[in-house]
Amino acid sequence: QVQLVESGGGLVQAGGSLRLSCTASGGTFSTYTMAWFRQAPGKEREFVAGVAWTGVMGYYADSVKGRFTISRDNAKNTVTLQMSSLKPEDTAVYYCNKRATPQWTWGQGTQVTVSS
Repeated sequence: QVQLVESGGGLVQAGGSLRLSCTASGGTFSTYTMAWFRQAPGKEREFVAGVAWTGVMGYYADSVKGRFTISRDNAKNTVTLQMSSLKPEDTAVYYCNKRATPQWTWGQGTQVTVSS
């Protein structure tokens, strides 16, 4: 079973940037489409961005398009989410996992808090 560890979150002012990282271990990573998800307090977990195993191009939720960039390094089993022009509504716990269900066990996530 793959283990996922997310990092890079923090407190940032609106308009700022953060770079999130996810490292996978314990199983095959490179053949899966990977994604970032987020869950705000009192809300369902939602899809944010995904990247196919080739890493050529990402695809995004409308709410983050043009502000977030997803990338991956299959040699290092990592997925990265570069976030810029952050807004208070981006505040959430961010998780990575494979895009398709059934997904691997969720990691702890990393908290992103954007102050206005």
